[in-house]
Amino acid sequence: MSTSADIPNKTRLSHQPSKIRAVLSLPPQWLHMYEEFITKNSSQVSQIESALRSLTYIIPGRFRDAEIASETVHSSVQLLSLYHDTLLMRALSRIPMARLPSPHARYTKYWTQRSPMYRRIAMLLQMVTYTQLLCEMAAKRRGGERSRWRVVVLLEAIKAVCRLLLLRVTRSRPLVSPVLPEREPIPEETEAESDAALKDILEEPTNGHAPEDSGEAQKPHEKDWTMPRTGMSLPSLPNAGDISGYLLGKVLTAEDIKPAAKLLNQLQGSAQAAEVLHILAPLVYAIALSKSKNKKSWTPWLVGLSVEYAARQLRDRGFRTTPLERDEWSKRGWAMGWWTMRGAFYENIMKGVVGGVRSRVPNLVGGILEDYEYLWENYYFSTSA
Repeated sequence: MSTSADIPNKTRLSHQPSKIRAVLSLPPQWLHMYEEFITKNSSQVSQIESALRSLTYIIPGRFRDAEIASETVHSSVQLLSLYHDTLLMRALSRIPMARLPSPHARYTKYWTQRSPMYRRIAMLLQMVTYTQLLCEMAAKRRGGERSRWRVVVLLEAIKAVCRLLLLRVTRSRPLVSPVLPEREPIPEETEAESDAALKDILEEPTNGHAPEDSGEAQKPHEKDWTMPRTGMSLPSLPNAGDISGYLLGKVLTAEDIKPAAKLLNQLQGSAQAAEVLHILAPLVYAIALSKSKNKKSWTPWLVGLSVEYAARQLRDRGFRTTPLERDEWSKRGWAMGWWTMRGAFYENIMKGVVGGVRSRVPNLVGGILEDYEYLWENYYFSTSA
């Protein structure tokens, strides 16, 4: 038989589970509030992220551990941006599309939504890419050059495996860069602004006179109006002198109506070999560079460039090539310019050129350029994709 002293104890114990549940429910609530804040302020968040990235570019590298500190900030911002991209893509899927997305966005969104395997591998690849330079710096600080090259080869191997798996998941279609959808702006026009626009359109001048601020405010026919029920927007009227350009901008091309999976063709034969060589080129170069004892040796540089050049020569240039594939190879062509800042080419040629440029620019710019010289000379991933 329970006594009166046991009753408060039972009451106290009965309240403990409710308190624990209340505490455990706080993190999901905070996370939901954070997601809502990011969704409603996407443009401001993008500006803050860009400002933080710019800050890491100008932090002087002459101070102790400054390169690790700046790269830590840069990697953290990149990873946070990756999380924000996921939130914003989820929000965009719930609202009507105001305009057609780019072929790259359609293709990557198709595979991330259809294949969980693609999404996980692509996320891992992006995370490795964002943190690779930081890992190299930490390995060099902790274990010296030998440890640094082990980490470099390991990270390049992980990236190569991820890309080969993506090639397998997409059924031998070329890889795009980046492998995840890029951030798209979210329409920020609120319902109040839509009502105000409708009021401006329907409002008639009083006493035959136009409003006083009509000259400064935007004309009603120049505003987009979002329909309250469907959420779709009616476009503004075109300029009278640009009717043809306006109509051409509304025309759907073959790429706009093509299924997302058909935006890139499946590779066969030499084209597939070219894609595999392009994937393996960084790994081959990293292994060759790690085996070389002389930084000015041309052998690793020529080996890596030869593999990359062979990939470009074997690629498909026929009529079957889609615009998205041509754009991707165009990006890869521009990225080959980084070979002038790597290995023996930099040590024997570009190093003197950069030094000459640094001596002719203002001290502020020269100091920043000197910091980058330190990165180019000592870290592999500072010039690697």
